[in-house]
Amino acid sequence: MKPLIRTALLAITLFAGQDARAAEIAGIHFDDRISLANTELQLNGGGLRTRFMLKVYAIGLYSSKKADSLEALLSQPGPRRIQIVTLRELTAEQFADGLVEGLRKNLTETEYARLQPRIDEFKAALLSLRTATPNTAIRLEWLPGNGTRLFVGNEQRGRDIPGEDFQRALLRIWLGEKPVDSDLRNSLLGRN
Repeated sequence: MKPLIRTALLAITLFAGQDARAAEIAGIHFDDRISLANTELQLNGGGLRTRFMLKVYAIGLYSSKKADSLEALLSQPGPRRIQIVTLRELTAEQFADGLVEGLRKNLTETEYARLQPRIDEFKAALLSLRTATPNTAIRLEWLPGNGTRLFVGNEQRGRDIPGEDFQRALLRIWLGEKPVDSDLRNSLLGRN
């Protein structure tokens, strides 16, 4: 009887700990659940961005419920968060140019032209950073009714950029048809 009780207690302990689990990507901790705009979000997936075999940043995607495709993610109402932590020193220009390149690859010329003023505003907010040292935390938060909010550390950079179309375009950098890294897309969508 005692082995059965021990097994049951072990199972209860393991299942109870599942809600408190977190992810670690390249030594960076990502909480399994966060609160944003009075909404509980869960870590949809996370991964490592590399370029030329160098670790660039760890990234986590938070949503209200798990989604394994961009379409499923975009169909969810409510806030979302992309959390990035740099793993090497980057100039603001390198980081901003990488994001703009990802937008250009995933948008038609017409879509890009329509978003151009907001892309320029977003890029200017990023460039105010100048340099991102290793372990710089960058958050891109979608707050319905407000827009996309950029944080570096706990400091907001620039104003909220309006429009869900802008936020959807940002997500396409990592989750679109031509993502910055297809393995990273799969990781963010919890496919591996």
